Amino acid sequence: MASAATPALIGVDFTSNPSRRKPMTVARGRLRGRTVALQRLEDFAALASFEPLLGEPGPWLGAFDFPFGLPRLFVDTLRLGDSTASVADELHRRCPQRMDWRALVDAFGATRPPGARLLHRAADLALPGLTSTSPLQTRYVPVGFMYYEGLPRLVRAGVTLPRMHAGDPARVAVEGYPGLLAHELIGRRSYKNADTPDRLAAREAIVDRLQCGDTRLGLRLSLTAAARASLLADAGGDRLDAVLCLMQAAWCAREPGWGLPKSFDPVEGWIATV
Repeated sequence: MASAATPALIGVDFTSNPSRRKPMTVARGRLRGRTVALQRLEDFAALASFEPLLGEPGPWLGAFDFPFGLPRLFVDTLRLGDSTASVADELHRRCPQRMDWRALVDAFGATRPPGARLLHRAADLALPGLTSTSPLQTRYVPVGFMYYEGLPRLVRAGVTLPRMHAGDPARVAVEGYPGLLAHELIGRRSYKNADTPDRLAAREAIVDRLQCGDTRLGLRLSLTAAARASLLADAGGDRLDAVLCLMQAAWCAREPGWGLPKSFDPVEGWIATV
Protein backbone atom coordinates (compact mmCIF):
# COMPACT_ATOMS: atom_id res chain seq x y z
CA MET A 1 0.00 0.00 0.00
CA ALA A 2 1.14 3.54 -0.74
CA SER A 3 1.96 5.84 2.13
CA ALA A 4 -0.02 9.01 2.72
CA ALA A 5 2.84 10.95 1.16
CA THR A 6 2.78 8.85 -2.01
CA PRO A 7 -0.82 8.09 -2.91
CA ALA A 8 -1.77 5.78 -5.71
CA LEU A 9 -2.51 7.83 -8.81
CA ILE A 10 -5.52 7.64 -11.11
CA GLY A 11 -6.18 9.43 -14.40
CA VAL A 12 -9.74 9.20 -15.71
CA ASP A 13 -10.86 9.91 -19.25
CA PHE A 14 -14.55 10.24 -18.39
CA THR A 15 -17.52 9.80 -20.66
CA SER A 16 -21.10 10.42 -19.59
CA ASN A 17 -22.46 7.45 -21.54
CA PRO A 18 -19.82 4.71 -21.64
CA SER A 19 -20.32 1.61 -23.75
CA ARG A 20 -18.28 -1.32 -25.06
CA ARG A 21 -17.64 0.66 -28.23
CA LYS A 22 -16.50 3.76 -26.27
CA PRO A 23 -15.68 2.83 -22.69
CA MET A 24 -14.44 5.06 -19.94
CA THR A 25 -10.67 4.71 -19.57
CA VAL A 26 -8.65 4.79 -16.35
CA ALA A 27 -4.87 4.95 -16.08
CA ARG A 28 -3.30 3.82 -12.80
CA GLY A 29 0.21 4.64 -11.71
CA ARG A 30 2.71 5.48 -8.99
CA LEU A 31 4.97 8.44 -8.45
CA ARG A 32 8.59 7.72 -7.60
CA GLY A 33 10.60 10.90 -7.30
CA ARG A 34 9.88 12.69 -10.56
CA THR A 35 8.95 9.55 -12.47
CA VAL A 36 5.35 8.47 -13.02
CA ALA A 37 5.20 4.72 -13.57
CA LEU A 38 2.15 3.68 -15.57
CA GLN A 39 0.97 0.42 -14.03
CA ARG A 40 -2.10 -0.44 -16.05
CA LEU A 41 -4.99 0.84 -18.15
CA GLU A 42 -8.58 -0.19 -17.48
CA ASP A 43 -11.80 0.22 -19.44
CA PHE A 44 -15.30 0.57 -17.99
CA ALA A 45 -18.27 0.03 -20.29
CA ALA A 46 -20.90 1.32 -17.84
CA LEU A 47 -21.15 3.98 -15.14
CA ALA A 48 -22.28 1.32 -12.67
CA SER A 49 -19.09 -0.69 -13.17
CA PHE A 50 -16.99 2.47 -12.73
CA GLU A 51 -18.55 3.55 -9.42
CA PRO A 52 -16.73 1.00 -7.18
CA LEU A 53 -13.43 2.62 -8.14
CA LEU A 54 -14.49 5.77 -6.28
CA GLY A 55 -14.92 3.79 -3.08
CA GLU A 56 -11.57 2.02 -3.22
CA PRO A 57 -9.63 2.56 0.00
CA GLY A 58 -6.97 5.24 -0.16
CA PRO A 59 -4.66 6.86 -0.15
CA TRP A 60 -5.24 7.76 -3.78
CA LEU A 61 -5.35 10.90 -5.85
CA GLY A 62 -7.25 11.04 -9.12
CA ALA A 63 -7.55 13.59 -11.91
CA PHE A 64 -10.95 13.31 -13.58
CA ASP A 65 -11.63 14.79 -17.00
CA PHE A 66 -14.93 16.56 -16.34
CA PRO A 67 -15.85 19.93 -14.80
CA PHE A 68 -16.21 19.99 -11.04
CA GLY A 69 -18.32 23.16 -11.02
CA LEU A 70 -20.65 25.44 -12.94
CA PRO A 71 -20.38 29.16 -13.80
CA ARG A 72 -21.21 31.28 -10.77
CA LEU A 73 -23.64 33.51 -12.69
CA PHE A 74 -25.63 30.48 -13.82
CA VAL A 75 -25.73 29.02 -10.30
CA ASP A 76 -26.75 32.29 -8.66
CA THR A 77 -29.34 33.22 -11.28
CA LEU A 78 -31.10 29.87 -10.91
CA ARG A 79 -30.52 29.73 -7.14
CA LEU A 80 -29.00 26.28 -7.27
CA GLY A 81 -27.06 26.56 -4.01
CA ASP A 82 -23.87 27.85 -2.46
CA SER A 83 -21.68 24.75 -2.28
CA THR A 84 -20.52 21.94 -4.54
CA ALA A 85 -22.79 19.39 -2.88
CA SER A 86 -25.85 21.62 -2.65
CA VAL A 87 -25.61 22.58 -6.33
CA ALA A 88 -25.29 18.94 -7.39
CA ASP A 89 -28.23 17.91 -5.20
CA GLU A 90 -30.49 20.72 -6.35
CA LEU A 91 -29.59 20.18 -9.98
CA HIS A 92 -30.60 16.54 -9.82
CA ARG A 93 -33.75 17.38 -7.88
CA ARG A 94 -34.85 19.76 -10.63
CA CYS A 95 -33.43 17.66 -13.45
CA PRO A 96 -33.92 13.94 -12.74
CA GLN A 97 -33.07 13.10 -16.37
CA ARG A 98 -30.28 14.33 -18.63
CA MET A 99 -32.68 15.94 -21.06
CA ASP A 100 -34.20 17.91 -18.17
CA TRP A 101 -30.72 19.30 -17.55
CA ARG A 102 -30.38 20.24 -21.21
CA ALA A 103 -33.79 21.95 -21.10
CA LEU A 104 -32.75 23.94 -18.02
CA VAL A 105 -29.57 25.13 -19.73
CA ASP A 106 -31.48 25.98 -22.93
CA ALA A 107 -34.08 27.98 -20.99
CA PHE A 108 -31.33 29.94 -19.25
CA GLY A 109 -29.56 30.53 -22.55
CA ALA A 110 -32.75 31.89 -24.11
CA THR A 111 -32.59 34.79 -21.64
CA ARG A 112 -29.03 35.65 -22.64
CA PRO A 113 -27.69 37.64 -25.61
CA PRO A 114 -26.58 35.64 -28.65
CA GLY A 115 -22.99 34.54 -28.26
CA ALA A 116 -23.18 34.65 -24.45
CA ARG A 117 -25.52 31.77 -23.76
CA LEU A 118 -22.96 29.17 -22.74
CA LEU A 119 -21.09 30.78 -19.88
CA HIS A 120 -17.55 29.86 -18.88
CA ARG A 121 -15.91 29.63 -15.49
CA ALA A 122 -12.85 31.64 -14.53
CA ALA A 123 -10.70 28.50 -14.85
CA ASP A 124 -11.94 27.85 -18.39
CA LEU A 125 -10.61 31.25 -19.43
CA ALA A 126 -7.33 31.02 -17.51
CA LEU A 127 -5.76 28.38 -19.74
CA PRO A 128 -2.65 29.48 -21.64
CA GLY A 129 -3.50 29.49 -25.33
CA LEU A 130 -6.96 27.94 -25.27
CA THR A 131 -10.43 28.07 -23.76
CA SER A 132 -12.03 24.91 -22.40
CA THR A 133 -15.59 23.97 -23.32
CA SER A 134 -18.33 25.49 -21.18
CA PRO A 135 -19.70 23.09 -18.55
CA LEU A 136 -23.14 24.13 -19.81
CA GLN A 137 -22.49 22.59 -23.24
CA THR A 138 -24.75 19.55 -23.70
CA ARG A 139 -24.30 19.19 -27.46
CA TYR A 140 -21.33 18.40 -29.71
CA VAL A 141 -18.78 17.81 -26.91
CA PRO A 142 -21.33 17.20 -24.11
CA VAL A 143 -19.25 18.50 -21.21
CA GLY A 144 -22.45 19.44 -19.40
CA PHE A 145 -23.56 15.81 -19.32
CA MET A 146 -20.12 14.84 -18.01
CA TYR A 147 -20.64 17.21 -15.09
CA TYR A 148 -24.18 15.91 -14.58
CA GLU A 149 -23.02 12.28 -14.39
CA GLY A 150 -19.58 12.73 -12.88
CA LEU A 151 -19.59 15.31 -10.12
CA PRO A 152 -22.55 13.92 -8.12
CA ARG A 153 -20.91 10.48 -8.12
CA LEU A 154 -17.78 11.90 -6.51
CA VAL A 155 -19.88 13.64 -3.85
CA ARG A 156 -22.03 10.58 -3.14
CA ALA A 157 -18.91 8.39 -2.86
CA GLY A 158 -17.51 10.69 -0.16
CA VAL A 159 -14.42 11.69 -2.14
CA THR A 160 -12.61 14.87 -1.08
CA LEU A 161 -12.53 17.67 -3.65
CA PRO A 162 -9.91 20.03 -2.22
CA ARG A 163 -11.46 23.31 -1.04
CA MET A 164 -14.74 22.34 -2.66
CA HIS A 165 -16.12 19.35 -0.75
CA ALA A 166 -14.85 17.65 2.41
CA GLY A 167 -14.92 13.88 2.24
CA ASP A 168 -12.50 11.06 2.97
CA PRO A 169 -9.06 12.71 3.15
CA ALA A 170 -7.46 9.53 1.80
CA ARG A 171 -9.49 9.68 -1.42
CA VAL A 172 -8.88 12.93 -3.29
CA ALA A 173 -10.06 14.08 -6.70
CA VAL A 174 -9.03 17.07 -8.81
CA GLU A 175 -10.38 18.28 -12.12
CA GLY A 176 -8.12 17.19 -14.94
CA TYR A 177 -8.01 18.50 -18.49
CA PRO A 178 -5.85 16.42 -20.83
CA GLY A 179 -6.27 18.91 -23.67
CA LEU A 180 -4.29 21.47 -21.69
CA LEU A 181 -1.20 19.27 -21.41
CA ALA A 182 -1.60 18.03 -25.00
CA HIS A 183 -1.72 21.64 -26.22
CA GLU A 184 1.53 22.37 -24.42
CA LEU A 185 3.19 19.40 -26.12
CA ILE A 186 1.93 19.60 -29.70
CA GLY A 187 0.04 22.88 -30.00
CA ARG A 188 -3.21 22.71 -31.92
CA ARG A 189 -2.39 19.51 -33.80
CA SER A 190 -5.14 16.93 -33.49
CA TYR A 191 -4.14 13.58 -32.03
CA LYS A 192 -7.39 11.63 -31.73
CA ASN A 193 -10.70 10.58 -33.28
CA ALA A 194 -9.11 9.39 -36.52
CA ASP A 195 -6.81 6.57 -37.58
CA THR A 196 -4.61 8.66 -39.86
CA PRO A 197 -0.82 8.98 -40.14
CA ASP A 198 -0.76 12.60 -38.99
CA ARG A 199 -2.72 11.85 -35.83
CA LEU A 200 -0.63 8.80 -35.08
CA ALA A 201 2.43 11.02 -35.41
CA ALA A 202 0.86 13.52 -33.01
CA ARG A 203 0.17 10.80 -30.42
CA GLU A 204 3.73 9.61 -30.82
CA ALA A 205 5.06 13.13 -30.26
CA ILE A 206 3.04 13.45 -27.05
CA VAL A 207 4.24 10.12 -25.68
CA ASP A 208 7.86 10.87 -26.63
CA ARG A 209 7.83 14.14 -24.73
CA LEU A 210 6.11 12.58 -21.72
CA GLN A 211 8.73 9.83 -21.60
CA CYS A 212 11.52 12.39 -21.83
CA GLY A 213 9.97 14.55 -19.11
CA ASP A 214 9.85 17.44 -21.55
CA THR A 215 6.89 19.30 -20.01
CA ARG A 216 6.43 22.13 -17.56
CA LEU A 217 5.17 19.57 -15.02
CA GLY A 218 8.75 18.38 -14.56
CA LEU A 219 7.72 14.72 -14.54
CA ARG A 220 8.77 11.78 -16.67
CA LEU A 221 6.45 8.98 -17.76
CA SER A 222 7.72 5.41 -17.44
CA LEU A 223 5.81 2.69 -19.30
CA THR A 224 6.37 -0.65 -20.97
CA ALA A 225 6.75 -1.08 -24.71
CA ALA A 226 3.37 -2.81 -24.78
CA ALA A 227 1.69 0.09 -22.97
CA ARG A 228 3.31 2.59 -25.34
CA ALA A 229 2.04 0.62 -28.33
CA SER A 230 -1.44 0.59 -26.79
CA LEU A 231 -1.45 4.38 -26.42
CA LEU A 232 -0.33 4.91 -29.99
CA ALA A 233 -2.76 2.36 -31.45
CA ASP A 234 -5.81 3.90 -29.78
CA ALA A 235 -7.04 6.20 -32.55
CA GLY A 236 -9.76 7.58 -30.28
CA GLY A 237 -7.12 8.97 -27.95
CA ASP A 238 -8.99 7.91 -24.82
CA ARG A 239 -6.08 5.93 -23.38
CA LEU A 240 -3.67 8.77 -24.00
CA ASP A 241 -6.10 11.24 -22.40
CA ALA A 242 -6.27 9.04 -19.30
CA VAL A 243 -2.46 9.06 -19.11
CA LEU A 244 -2.37 12.84 -19.53
CA CYS A 245 -4.77 13.07 -16.58
CA LEU A 246 -2.50 10.70 -14.66
CA MET A 247 0.41 13.09 -15.21
CA GLN A 248 -1.69 15.99 -13.95
CA ALA A 249 -2.62 14.00 -10.83
CA ALA A 250 1.07 13.26 -10.25
CA TRP A 251 1.94 16.96 -10.46
CA CYS A 252 -0.79 17.78 -7.93
CA ALA A 253 0.52 15.07 -5.59
CA ARG A 254 3.89 16.90 -5.38
CA GLU A 255 2.50 20.38 -4.87
CA PRO A 256 1.43 22.06 -1.61
CA GLY A 257 -2.34 22.27 -1.47
CA TRP A 258 -2.55 20.07 -4.58
CA GLY A 259 -1.25 22.98 -6.64
CA LEU A 260 -4.50 24.92 -6.46
CA PRO A 261 -4.36 28.72 -6.48
CA LYS A 262 -4.76 30.55 -3.18
CA SER A 263 -8.18 31.80 -4.21
CA PHE A 264 -10.86 30.34 -6.44
CA ASP A 265 -14.64 30.09 -6.39
CA PRO A 266 -15.57 26.74 -4.79
CA VAL A 267 -18.84 26.65 -6.74
CA GLU A 268 -16.93 26.95 -10.03
CA GLY A 269 -13.93 24.82 -9.13
CA TRP A 270 -10.51 24.89 -10.74
CA ILE A 271 -8.56 22.90 -13.35
CA ALA A 272 -5.48 21.06 -12.12
CA THR A 273 -2.11 22.47 -13.25
CA VAL A 274 -3.61 25.81 -14.41
